[in-house]
Amino acid sequence: MILHIDMDAFFASIEQAINPRFKGKPLIVGSRPNKLYTVVCAASYEAKRRGVHSGMSSADALKLCPDLEFIAADQSKYIWTSEEIFRSLKEYGYPLEHVSIDEFQLDIGTHPEPLKLAEDIRKQIYANFNITASVGIGKNWLLAKLASKVNKPDGSCQITSDNFQEVLRNTPLDKLCGMGGKTGAILAASGVKTCWDLYLKMPGYFTQNPSKFKETPDGPKSVGHSYTLPRASGNPGVIRAWIRLLSEMVGTRLRQQNLLASTVHLWLNGPQIGNFSRQRASKQVTSDGFELYSRALKIMADLGPGLPKIRVLGVTASSLQEQVYQPFLAEEVRREDLVKALDYINRRFGENTVYPAQIRLIQK
Repeated sequence: MILHIDMDAFFASIEQAINPRFKGKPLIVGSRPNKLYTVVCAASYEAKRRGVHSGMSSADALKLCPDLEFIAADQSKYIWTSEEIFRSLKEYGYPLEHVSIDEFQLDIGTHPEPLKLAEDIRKQIYANFNITASVGIGKNWLLAKLASKVNKPDGSCQITSDNFQEVLRNTPLDKLCGMGGKTGAILAASGVKTCWDLYLKMPGYFTQNPSKFKETPDGPKSVGHSYTLPRASGNPGVIRAWIRLLSEMVGTRLRQQNLLASTVHLWLNGPQIGNFSRQRASKQVTSDGFELYSRALKIMADLGPGLPKIRVLGVTASSLQEQVYQPFLAEEVRREDLVKALDYINRRFGENTVYPAQIRLIQK
């Protein structure tokens, strides 16, 4: 049984928690500091109820909601909070996956009271971070993720054999992971509009991939992070900056677990290319975010000249092994000392106190 935790309006909720004057007010988080010339990265639920949504231009959002509060995105806050939530969830002792910056999954096996566990997790997150989460429980990751949307925000739901049909009948198809964009449009044209319609045509879709977790309990098999942009971008600088950020996040988690990786996987999704997924192995293992980034860029080069528009990005490191030796080449030693120093500073003074300047491109 899988328990899926989906943070509610994550970026906006963090800003409201940090600054009480935003609490209970319609708020957007913009990708750039100028509130008149940016895109909505995230919207609070107060703003969503007024018709504001991610990907909308801030100018359009302000027309819908003139009293809208605005703040520019600060990725360091969101990454730090995500990592802290992940650390707190590890204390429950179940296999744990960091699905994305605002989503987490626990494999809770045959836990006798999954809803009680879900409520405990939600209460703990609120007590520690003053933000809310929605939790879904299902027999596989797909149903658990779907269940997390049923009572959103700040609610829990378990999909069981008793309520399976009812939940799917009442859930539009676009709420199901992987059923947006072109796929959803094609299915809708053929009369598939709810999750139940899809089940009647493709029952196997809801039973495949029963778990994203590995059967072997002896440690993680991969470490990854992904992010969905507010809107598709073909700006190479922006795409590279996001890949750098995700690579740094992966590298940090590898080092926290004393792991090295030899394989890097890059996943890109966009309206022109659909899914682009490649991985590349190297004889040299690493936990250095810059090295992971460099290898990911070599994979992206397979797209050829002219970068298509990208909406979703993911970087994953796999073929993991524990670090059992110290580097001995002078350049390796210098680089490891530098990374250790940066890790120390960020642990001492807060996540991303020091970070690559390239990442500033996506904070402006």
